[in-house]
Amino acid sequence: MLYDLRGEANMSPTVGMLYSAVKENYERLRSITTGMSQAEVDYKGPTSHFNSTAQLIRHIMYVDLNWVYRIKGEPLPRSFIEQYGPMIDEHNRLPMVEGVSLDTLTSNYEDVMSMLQDVCSQLTDADLERVVTFGHQNEKQASIRWGIWHMADHSRYHQAHINLLRKWYSESSRAL
Repeated sequence: MLYDLRGEANMSPTVGMLYSAVKENYERLRSITTGMSQAEVDYKGPTSHFNSTAQLIRHIMYVDLNWVYRIKGEPLPRSFIEQYGPMIDEHNRLPMVEGVSLDTLTSNYEDVMSMLQDVCSQLTDADLERVVTFGHQNEKQASIRWGIWHMADHSRYHQAHINLLRKWYSESSRAL
């Protein structure tokens, strides 16, 4: 199998390459979570003090959704904030997500990926230079190029956490 980062036919070259990195990581996330039971999706580690796979998927999706709207130059609609937010809870932690099926989480994320594909198909490589604000208080600035790259990097970072949760869950299941 040949791995490569090639953009969609309807995207400019650099935009397409960056989009391809996000898409590949989304597909990898789906692959590493395939077959998870609801108990495993909700599992919070051996001491129950870690973020669950459900929390991590929702977080990755919500971060990506925020970036889609930054790229569009529009505020995130209140309906999405209410449905998928907040970014962090009152204790500066990822919000609790429990009892939400893997199918629902991945279906919601698929919707975000469709929005990203749509917005990327409208970007030119020159648009990647545009600067947007981000962060909990919009205190940081980044180019759109960095934002799309960050989506891929951020997903990959949390996929390592999901892999560790899967390892722990498997070990705890064997111990029973």
